[in-house]
Amino acid sequence: MSVLFQPVTVGGLRLRNRFVRSATQDYLGNPDGSVSDRQVALYRELAAGGVGLIVSGHVYVAHPLGRASVNQNAIHDDRFVDGIRRLAEAAHAEGAALVLQISHAGRQTPQDWPEGQVPVAPSAVREGGTGRSPRALTEEEIWSLIDAFAAAMGRARAAGCDGVQLHVAHGYLLSAFLSPYTNRRTDAWGGSLENRCRILREILARGRRAVGEAYPVLVKLNSTDGFPGENVLSQSDVTAAACLLAGWGVSAIEVSGGHREARGVMSRPKVLSPEQEAYFAEAARAVKAAAGVPVILVGGLRSRAVMERVVTDGSADLVALSRPLVCEPDLVNRLRAGQAKAACVSCNACFNPDGLRCWRLSVRIPPPGRLGPVIERYPGSHDETDGAEREAAAGTTAPVVTDEGTKGPT
Repeated sequence: MSVLFQPVTVGGLRLRNRFVRSATQDYLGNPDGSVSDRQVALYRELAAGGVGLIVSGHVYVAHPLGRASVNQNAIHDDRFVDGIRRLAEAAHAEGAALVLQISHAGRQTPQDWPEGQVPVAPSAVREGGTGRSPRALTEEEIWSLIDAFAAAMGRARAAGCDGVQLHVAHGYLLSAFLSPYTNRRTDAWGGSLENRCRILREILARGRRAVGEAYPVLVKLNSTDGFPGENVLSQSDVTAAACLLAGWGVSAIEVSGGHREARGVMSRPKVLSPEQEAYFAEAARAVKAAAGVPVILVGGLRSRAVMERVVTDGSADLVALSRPLVCEPDLVNRLRAGQAKAACVSCNACFNPDGLRCWRLSVRIPPPGRLGPVIERYPGSHDETDGAEREAAAGTTAPVVTDEGTKGPT
């Protein structure tokens, strides 16, 4: 049996294989942040498709400034617990585990949201994607957000999720604290790496009181800001932060990278050859060697041989997919049956705030039969960026899928 299909344990959580559906903003939630029927169907299909662990799309912990995109799920109030429970039950019914990713948008709030309010961040550093400048959080506000994350952890457990994942990547609030590019504070929350990680330490400490010591808590960690220069996140910072997180009891670390401003870093287009795959593998290998906790690798994984290699060569313990599972929700079953690689060609045409959709292939590749074609089931999109890179595709006309194939704009 391939190492990819062997069971693995993460923080006491037994998974049926090493495949992870990386957090994917599907834009299918209800406008108030609650879970929709379409999302329940999507999670059930992903689980039936063979993946061992599903990480939810990023769920925001504070309203209104924590929201990052339209139709994003929320967990800032107890009223959202029942909906999240439906997602967990859908995953469990088909043999998969569910980890809830919790996040705060920080400086990356939508350009038109929230009306009349200014985004918050560690420091007032202009966000290049929107041109908006956030205001720096006060000490009191930081503690309030720590409590919001801890409360969200408790709600995730109450909903029956198998764990939580702190989103410390892609330029959102927690990763903005980690990076010296976005954190220019001179108080106890900025400056040294330990100070920039302080908010993570406090969230984990308070969160553990809500969920207990044995509950799996994962982290999605940025390995790079995606910018050249000196005052940016360095590899030494990343590995040192990973060691701190391991010491604070984190169960596993998923390695990713990039900010919304750093175009083409999170979700590289046109990943067509094995040499282009696994573009965060080097960083993942360094994190795994330094921190000694299970490492999940995301970023451009397309072929079974490359996935096997990154596990056997010690780069990672688990492999995470996002765009390929938009195209083929049953990809894990297909790989087990002998398919050599994903059909996804990283065209990024799945960027679509109207909902999850693979424009190029989802009509022509038969998905699990009982629910019908993906493109009809889930009008909409996404990938490893959780919505952060959606603006990078703005102005690109989506191809038109017809019976004759895929046509570009006329």
